[in-house]
Amino acid sequence: MSAEGKKKRENSELLSWTVFLATLLVVLIAITTLLFPALVIRSLGGVEDYSGINPFETGIWTFPLLITNLVLLGICILYFKNKLPKQITKSIKFIFDFEVSAKIAFLVILILIGFYVVFTMTEVLTEDQWPDYNRVKFSLETWSITDFTKKFDLHVKYLLGNISLQVFGSYRVIPFMASIALLVLTYAITTEISKKRFAGLVSMVLVLQSGTFLTYDTSITYSNFWVLFYVLSLYLIYKKWPISPASFILSIFSKPFTAIFLPLTLFFIFVAKIPRQKKIFVGISYVAMLIGVATAIEYLGISPGITSFDSHGFWLAFNAFSYQMRLDGIIVLFLLPLTVGLFLVSRKNLQANSILVLIMGVILSQPILAGFTDQASEPYRHMPLIIFFAMGVGTILKKRSS
Repeated sequence: MSAEGKKKRENSELLSWTVFLATLLVVLIAITTLLFPALVIRSLGGVEDYSGINPFETGIWTFPLLITNLVLLGICILYFKNKLPKQITKSIKFIFDFEVSAKIAFLVILILIGFYVVFTMTEVLTEDQWPDYNRVKFSLETWSITDFTKKFDLHVKYLLGNISLQVFGSYRVIPFMASIALLVLTYAITTEISKKRFAGLVSMVLVLQSGTFLTYDTSITYSNFWVLFYVLSLYLIYKKWPISPASFILSIFSKPFTAIFLPLTLFFIFVAKIPRQKKIFVGISYVAMLIGVATAIEYLGISPGITSFDSHGFWLAFNAFSYQMRLDGIIVLFLLPLTVGLFLVSRKNLQANSILVLIMGVILSQPILAGFTDQASEPYRHMPLIIFFAMGVGTILKKRSS
């Protein structure tokens, strides 16, 4: 190996280790809130007095999580030491080597979406039952297209909501269609990264079984527009990079919370398997977009509402992970193994690092928001974590040359 190749490999190793250790720390803290729901807030919660709370009281996920991870660890050790029965080893290799044709993949997608639509359609015909719905409904009813030039608001969400009402007679139809599009997009971006259609189908199924996804999939109050446009902006980096920043802006105008993901996007661009010149162009376009949005916000005289850092709010939002993810057992049980698996894959595929950074960023986003603003932690903001977890599983199933 040449000196230049050796240096490049060392830099890749350093990047993988840095990303892995940072993500592992964040994931371990999140998992700790599941094992011992009071430990983090009791030890690091800030000024509040939690002296009367037992920090080592176990949660409902403690034993399932420990047992699952220990069993999986044992299987991995036996697999790499060639100690597993041959039939099990062959089954594992079969899963990693398995692929489906484009026609089969298309048919499976149609079947999955068909079942999803059939079982969800009755929900679309009813109104949201969330406490915030009346507030959102009032905003939808009083919003007009001229508000785009008057103030910074959820204009894309309100526009799509009003179109849904005018065309279909319900606020929930287009949010439902957006959730269907998000399922297909998860398949598309996972297939693009893994170069494997089977991996894309697995990722789609993982999202479809998510309790968080099924809770908010038809809601206009907590619509998936922002998640859809953000994931689309990542996919467009590969396919149509000049449009990618526009999709990111649509995401921000669906929910400003998305702006916190900009560093994640820049890292995604950095490790994406695209030409270096293309990376430079798309990076510059995002910086230009950021300047444009910041200028518009300044022109409109909008205050971001950022205050001094509140450590209590930060750790309180971190601790919310313990109960906000209760509907997603697969993510709870396999988040740590996925983190380790992505690190192993990243040694030969730097794109795995981008998935790790996305996972770390989403977990940290709510504590950061709560630490610097008065925004409360909400379960629906974990929706990107569902998508990135599914993408991560697909990345591990990436097509291999041997």
